[in-house]
Amino acid sequence: MLKKMGLAALAIVMSTSIVACGQKSGDQNAAAGGAAKQVKLKLGHIAGDTDPWNLGAKKFAELVDQKTNGSVKIDLYPSSTLGNDRDLIEGMQLGSVDFALVAGVLSNFYQPYAILELPYLFRDRTHMEKVLYGPVGEKLKADLLKNTQVRGLQFWERTPRQLTANKKVTTPADLNGLKIRVPEIPASISAWKAMGSTPTPMAFSEVYSSLQTGVIDAQENPLALIESSKLQEVQKYLINTNHVYGYVMLTMSDATYKKLSPDQQKAVEEAAKEATDYENKLVYEQEKEQLKKVTSAGMQVVDVDVTPFMEKAKSVHKDFAKTPADKELYDSIVNTK
Repeated sequence: MLKKMGLAALAIVMSTSIVACGQKSGDQNAAAGGAAKQVKLKLGHIAGDTDPWNLGAKKFAELVDQKTNGSVKIDLYPSSTLGNDRDLIEGMQLGSVDFALVAGVLSNFYQPYAILELPYLFRDRTHMEKVLYGPVGEKLKADLLKNTQVRGLQFWERTPRQLTANKKVTTPADLNGLKIRVPEIPASISAWKAMGSTPTPMAFSEVYSSLQTGVIDAQENPLALIESSKLQEVQKYLINTNHVYGYVMLTMSDATYKKLSPDQQKAVEEAAKEATDYENKLVYEQEKEQLKKVTSAGMQVVDVDVTPFMEKAKSVHKDFAKTPADKELYDSIVNTK
């Protein structure tokens, strides 16, 4: 009897030890990220729900969720819900915005980015890709972080910027007196002035109503943003000037980045890269459908000889490549083959 009781007691001790070891192992796995405390983050941008930006952002949020086992959740705020580009960048610097999709307005926070906004800087899409996804692009991201505390995760592609107006434009002479909304970017303002128009800087959230009320006559943006913002309702002509092969950057507050664990940081970076491939493919796949939508709404497409527009716009390039650093960046872009 005593022998049986001793064996029973030993069995209880052993089973308790096994459970305890299992719990300890589970706690260690949770600490590694399996059941970490959930972090909720905000991602804002100015484009609409159906824009490739937002669809790419959704993919990014899904991938982060998967790669962190649900420990990092990203909520999306499209259509300027968290403010315009400047608000989003300032929010990332303050830590009140965690992620944003922003582009040219970055030049107001780190001046060399103005070079990227110069009309007719990139020869074509291939040239742009070689710059953004090569050594020049990596340096641009590193310098942005150093100077603004905003972390550039990935460059996302956009189709070329086109002009829309209620007046048919075929030559630079047709731009005379035309009030064109441009972003709050010095390079855009100078180039459109050189092409003969009257550039009017304003936040994108004000563009539709300003076109509707006649405050401005025209604007310029990639087709995806034109269509998703329904500018075809207040603009008659789509003029194919192809003046900027541009980007939008998936950015992150460095303060937010530093709050994440190393595993979470790695997951965010991996998700950003995968979402970039998704968005870049989507943006060009959707272009035909977007064109169909704006023309079905009555917008007329105007193809132009871009050479005279290019000649006038390029006259201001030198004004944005004066300092040794800016000239080095400009030359490295132009000389990328």
